[in-house]
Amino acid sequence: MNPLLDFSNLPRFDDIKPEHIAPAIDELLTKNHALIEKLLADPTPPTWQNFVVPMETSNERISRAWGPVGHLNAVVNSPELREAYNATLPKVTAHYAELGQNLALFQKFKALRNSDEFETLSSARKKIIENELRDFRLGGAELSDDKKKRYLEIQERQAELSARFSDNILDATNDYTLLIADKNELSGLPDDALQTAQEAATAAGKTGWLFTLKAPSYGPVMQFADNRMLREAMYRAYCTRASEFGKAEQDNSPLMNEIVALRGEEARLLGFANFGELSLVAKMADTPEQVVKFMRELAQRARPFAEKDLQQLREFAKTTLNLNELNSWDISYASEKLREQRYAFSEQEVKQYFPEHAVLNGMFKLVGTLYGLQIKESSATVWHEDVRFYDIRTPQNRLVGQFYLDLYARNNKRGGAWMDVVRDRRRLAAGIQTPVAYLNCNFSAPVGDKPALFTHDEVITLFHEFGHGLHHLLTEVDDLGVSGLNGVEWDAVELPSQFMENFCWEWSVVQDMTRHVDTGEKLPRILFDKMIAAKNFQSGLAMLRQIEFSLFDMVMHSYFEAGSGKSILQLLDEVRAEVALLIPPAFNRFANSFSHIFSGGYAAGYYSYKWAEVLSADAYSLFEENGVLNADVGARFRAEILAMGGSRDFMESFAAFRGREPSIDALLRHNGLSESAA
Repeated sequence: MNPLLDFSNLPRFDDIKPEHIAPAIDELLTKNHALIEKLLADPTPPTWQNFVVPMETSNERISRAWGPVGHLNAVVNSPELREAYNATLPKVTAHYAELGQNLALFQKFKALRNSDEFETLSSARKKIIENELRDFRLGGAELSDDKKKRYLEIQERQAELSARFSDNILDATNDYTLLIADKNELSGLPDDALQTAQEAATAAGKTGWLFTLKAPSYGPVMQFADNRMLREAMYRAYCTRASEFGKAEQDNSPLMNEIVALRGEEARLLGFANFGELSLVAKMADTPEQVVKFMRELAQRARPFAEKDLQQLREFAKTTLNLNELNSWDISYASEKLREQRYAFSEQEVKQYFPEHAVLNGMFKLVGTLYGLQIKESSATVWHEDVRFYDIRTPQNRLVGQFYLDLYARNNKRGGAWMDVVRDRRRLAAGIQTPVAYLNCNFSAPVGDKPALFTHDEVITLFHEFGHGLHHLLTEVDDLGVSGLNGVEWDAVELPSQFMENFCWEWSVVQDMTRHVDTGEKLPRILFDKMIAAKNFQSGLAMLRQIEFSLFDMVMHSYFEAGSGKSILQLLDEVRAEVALLIPPAFNRFANSFSHIFSGGYAAGYYSYKWAEVLSADAYSLFEENGVLNADVGARFRAEILAMGGSRDFMESFAAFRGREPSIDALLRHNGLSESAA
């Protein structure tokens, strides 16, 4: 049997080959088309059981076959796999676009919505039907035939361009290496970074220290290397990836223009003024103007703190580091030196207390304390030897969900950190289908006989992605369309992930996930107190940076016409002039690798990180008021936020948990940006 057509349990990663992809997807699409014809030909009035359930089952099979393909393309990319993925992607894209345009299916859902049965359905099933009606309208079901044809062309082309955008970043990242032969040029770099670079050089058949643009290699150079020319070389290579400064075939500039133009055309076809308006239909925010106003108000609140941050950094760089001009490749380095001087500790010192096993055990213990659940390593076939697999169970040993954990950076793995869905929770005739997730990061792998060591920022990243995972895995909704993250407004999806980050700053949690890699001692309280004192170090600058990205995204998708005379780079420069204090050099091409909005689903939605941070900070404040490890508040958070999935509007879920509408005060306080912190 084709392993992609085996839905009996988990994906058979050890059996999946590129040649399986097209036959499996072709077979599933053919069966799906036949099912739709059958459903549309049936004169019986549509009901949940005779209409929604068979469609849901068929569509789920397509997603469960295509999901592992996309996942493998991201984590063990190869020329053969990429070719098979890109060749099949247009068929999958066209399938979903055609479904969304099927007026007869739309009429069936309308008939079900207007039937007597609708009033007897659960609130979750009602929400699914309402969402379907909305999505049919957004999918072009009511368009004329000629406009439907153009809409389909737009969807297929966008999918192709987004895939190429990601491929170009991966290829440009992989193409660059920098070999340093003289160790004297590497002063300041931590021992583990040097050892990793030396092992990379040996693996490449070279002598010396080999550096790349992947985070575990690039980050330490920018933060610790005393060699300013080395930092500049790495910075220049990193921020010009996939641009006109590299290989022509990897330049994302024309792709970006076409993507933005196509999104605008798609929006106008559907009757919206711009893509920003279209994007917000399924989000909590109402209009692009509302989002822009929110971001500008937040920028106004953060700016005085950011100005103070920058002034102090410049003075320190000049007087202590002899850097009269603070360039972009100096920022991380100077900031780390200032942090060390001000708070008498370094990130490298802290890192020794966060070996992988201790961090995971502490994180799993937190889940046990808050939600009464147990996480234990289990077994499954995986795509790489470093990947592990875990069960989440109740004290009575009932399986709640499972997840794969892929922590380390690799050559054929895309950068960043993300959670993705293997399968959703759903009630079947045989019982509950439990949810399964992928959790992916790009941390440094173990070096020699030592375990992997995480920086505190990496611990926060892990908790963030695990928060997404828990949102998917702890759902108690049995209907696939609104279980887990399904149906959740995009600008609320980040609440559970950002919520989890807060626990990385709690002594009662941190002490249980630290063990010095050499001595086994827990993190000293005095060092933790220094970390807390430094928690909001440069938080004003960090806030402005996120606002810069968010404004650029929304303005580009709402008030900008690609090809109208102004370039995307010029637009970004205008946004920076308005809100940023740190202006990068003219050669910087950040937008060319801004995967979130050009290939990652955050188009006209990047603001959701800050929007959801308001919600998550306010939600966490209830724990602060009642004890951060309070199991009763944890049970309430699980029941009202995590368990509910998309079965009701997210603001209802938030109010049910918090007892009121959200307030921005907790966000400003957590970031040290309240008036009292000035």
